[in-house]
Amino acid sequence: MLLDKIDGPEQLKTLTVEQLDQLAEEIRQFLIEKLSLTGGHLAPNLGVVELTLAMHYLFDSPSDKFIFDVGHQSYVHKIITGRKDQFDTLRKYKGLCGFVKRSESQHDVWEAGHSSTSLSAAIGMAMARDFKGDSNRVVAVIGDGALTGGMALEALNHIGHEKRKLIVVLNDNEMSIAPNVGALHHYLGKIRTGRQYQKVKEDVHQLLNRIPAIGGKLADTVSRFKDSIKYLLMSGILFEQFGLSYLGPIDGHDTEALLEVLKQADNINGPVLVHVITTKGKGYKPAENDSHTWHGASPYKIESGKMVKAVGPPMYTKVFGDVLIELAEQDERIVAVTPAMPSGSGLLDFASKFPTRMIDVGIAEQHAATMSAALAIEGMKPVFAVYSTFLQRAYDQVVHDICRQNLNVVFAIDRAGFVGPDGETHQGVYDIPYLRHVPNMVLMMPKDENELRHMMKTAIEYNDGPIAVRYPRINAEGVEIDPLLKTIPIGTWEVLKEGESEYALLAVGPMIKIAKEASELLIRDGIDVEIINARFIKPLDEAMLLRLAAQHKKLVVIEESAELGGLGSAILEFYAKQQLDDVVVRIKGIPDLFIEHGTIAQQRDEVGLNAVNIANLVHGMKAKRKKNAN
Repeated sequence: MLLDKIDGPEQLKTLTVEQLDQLAEEIRQFLIEKLSLTGGHLAPNLGVVELTLAMHYLFDSPSDKFIFDVGHQSYVHKIITGRKDQFDTLRKYKGLCGFVKRSESQHDVWEAGHSSTSLSAAIGMAMARDFKGDSNRVVAVIGDGALTGGMALEALNHIGHEKRKLIVVLNDNEMSIAPNVGALHHYLGKIRTGRQYQKVKEDVHQLLNRIPAIGGKLADTVSRFKDSIKYLLMSGILFEQFGLSYLGPIDGHDTEALLEVLKQADNINGPVLVHVITTKGKGYKPAENDSHTWHGASPYKIESGKMVKAVGPPMYTKVFGDVLIELAEQDERIVAVTPAMPSGSGLLDFASKFPTRMIDVGIAEQHAATMSAALAIEGMKPVFAVYSTFLQRAYDQVVHDICRQNLNVVFAIDRAGFVGPDGETHQGVYDIPYLRHVPNMVLMMPKDENELRHMMKTAIEYNDGPIAVRYPRINAEGVEIDPLLKTIPIGTWEVLKEGESEYALLAVGPMIKIAKEASELLIRDGIDVEIINARFIKPLDEAMLLRLAAQHKKLVVIEESAELGGLGSAILEFYAKQQLDDVVVRIKGIPDLFIEHGTIAQQRDEVGLNAVNIANLVHGMKAKRKKNAN
């Protein structure tokens, strides 16, 4: 097999085009087999095999910079750059990252888990190259979906303004486009991008401009004529108007055509956009037929294409989607808003039942937030369903457009807490700190699926401003569901277990289970702790906090969130304002670190969010108290 002989991109350059096609098929089979065991982003990577090979064949990574938008379509790049033997560890703890990772390889020059960043990175690297007097190439690969992100359009505008040598590859795997306009279209593309044509065009303009009186007018006429021909015969006018030369569309699975167009792009001394049409999931029928489901796949059976799914209670995402339908049947004001994540956010059934009340804005979180604000002003009840990590991108809109105007927007924050294999770019551990300090915001998290249902009812009924419900990327607890939905009084906590000792465990969300496990360990040592479901992160249950202080409780706050600015910080701030200096509070959350990929259990263990560590923390508090007493 050719793949066995490829340990670096330089080895590609000895192959023929026919051998590149053979290698592409071997890589597809390699990915299908490996990802059936590990899971991962199968469909996007199957779609960019020939494109990635062509880039490495023509250009010289790492001196030439390849920037992959989002980075989840970089598996082929990883295989070619010497990491194929690590694919059994893909997305596993301490193993190969599912995204581009600079610490993994010198060939990984830009990291991203969020979309629409590649063009900004590319123009930055192109400018740095020119400042230093270097001559390397910069190639950015961006998908048609990512191009809807406002940041990408801002960068495109700047790229056209700068006019620096830069190649943008638009990997288009969904957008329909008009067919090529015959042989003339291809011919014009070749002569427009040839070095000689570019030089002749510049020489003609310089010559015309030197002619006294009429030269400038003639030059303008030639430019207008050229533009007119372009409008008649070419399909990339939008990009041309941004200031980029446009090449395409090109069949992204035709290796020879890809090599030719990338050579043409390299001949242009300025920014150029190469429009490549690819098939998501290419080479594996289940992924080709349903690229949406196979975008990020769990382990699967290769022959049948059936996903291997864990048996048990539904995911919290499913619980959210179901209860939103239930609430929307009773309240016509409810509309669901998502930034290109209808499936991931559990809204497909809602969209089927209420197609006119389902709004997918594409990859545009900022727009989604501000649009939700306007919907709320006009009396609707927008439910903005978004991953915690993606809500970060709309922070200004949350503060400026929603909270400042105190609007009734419901935030359904999925993937709150650790997310497992997607790792550090997707960890939902920062939303408590970045939402808690914003005026007017209410923030809550359920201990189980039954409480999530009641919290959604509470959020819909709440009419005093923005309110957020955060929930994790795990299976629910499997508890009994109340037949009727009810509202929960805002800012109230719940005592789950009374305790006879002076210690209390305050936990939120999945940490309730860990608190209960720690309590069982402590009972064996004669320490009977109180357990509190601190379900409202903002506002706090101040009455309960004062009661705990009066009873001289020693508190341990357990949260799957960044400790800096989290629930524990809020409790310490409250006691400081009350000047209750003798209250002892210990916080167990996520320290000031980015936590990489692995299972959620492994990520929790890494930061000590488990029952043994919580029990040891209580023992440590007890030992310190005895020492101080002596």
